[in-house]
Amino acid sequence: MLIDRPETARSRPRLLPNILFNNIMLSIEQFFAFLAAALLITATPGPDNLMVLGMGISKGQRRGIVFGLGCAFGCLSHTLLAVVGVSALIAASPAAFTLLKIAGGLYLIWLGYNALRSSGSVKIEAVHSVDESLTKLFLKGCLANAINPKVVLFFLSFLPQFVIPANGPVGLQLAGLGLTFTLQAAVLFGLLGYFSGAIGQWLSKRPKAGVILDRIAGTVFVGLGLKLIVSR
Repeated sequence: MLIDRPETARSRPRLLPNILFNNIMLSIEQFFAFLAAALLITATPGPDNLMVLGMGISKGQRRGIVFGLGCAFGCLSHTLLAVVGVSALIAASPAAFTLLKIAGGLYLIWLGYNALRSSGSVKIEAVHSVDESLTKLFLKGCLANAINPKVVLFFLSFLPQFVIPANGPVGLQLAGLGLTFTLQAAVLFGLLGYFSGAIGQWLSKRPKAGVILDRIAGTVFVGLGLKLIVSR
């Protein structure tokens, strides 16, 4: 059972202004640490952003942007699952939440290990399909992200690593983190769709770019995982 304790002005975490998140308790340090990790993970070549690039290259900027926004907003379904599932777990047993964070840390280390071993090759395939309306493309992107079991597992492992119970309700923190991830993904995927042609050519001429991004992301994953396992 979590017991609220009075905090002095010095010990109280600096929370983001309510203009960003109304009553969602994210400290400034917590927010920017999460945002930096989320940006790096989203920028690392993976199925979602490569599909956005492929869509933009073969179907045009507009369709690439719309599909990318769909992929980004599909993350809201994973956020909801994390909020409901993790909050219920904490209510049942705070010790189980600790075990979840440790298990998540091990999963992140495994992801990091694979990223460090990856060849880093970036293969962008053009999308060959019948022309679809923008609405259908957006929903297609949402569905592609929402039903991906790897993304579900990633969210359940990644978001709790940045939760600080002392900052306030865990469910609200998870919601704020998930919303932050979704919005930054929408910005990056939108830019990928818009500049898909130029980015595709740049990546094709620089095969080592994927290797560098994979190594950086792998180091971040391993670091986050180890931090959670050794911390109490």
